[in-house]
Amino acid sequence: MKLMVINGPNLSRLDIRDSSIYGDLDYAELKSMITIAATKHGFEADVRQSDDEATIIGWLHEAADNKLPVIINPAAFTHYSYAIRDAAELVKSPLIEVHLSNPLSREEFRHTSVISGVANGTIGGFGPNSYVLAIIAMANLLSN
Repeated sequence: MKLMVINGPNLSRLDIRDSSIYGDLDYAELKSMITIAATKHGFEADVRQSDDEATIIGWLHEAADNKLPVIINPAAFTHYSYAIRDAAELVKSPLIEVHLSNPLSREEFRHTSVISGVANGTIGGFGPNSYVLAIIAMANLLSN
């Protein structure tokens, strides 16, 4: 089964971001880790990244139209993009929100997610393993 994994702004720049928050992997290594974990759990991962809100909305529309499950790390868009939230709501297959860091342990403006209300669940704070945990959760959601 195909699984769309959408990553938001600045995730392609992990190699130069604060490693104490985002870990030591660069984006290519993160993408590889996601692909390997997805394959292990029976998924073909389509891993994408964009700094552009409209592109992410288009990908969510594509997932909705093709009834694809989605794992999304909306990054900074988490906190204010009602347009991405509305597009995520159109996805009727399971949708899981992920974060490398724990937004609730960071600045107060990061404590609000406009996406989580339309997601099946949110996983954060486990670095790259947040994606692995989301893949496991997605496999369980789809098997029930």
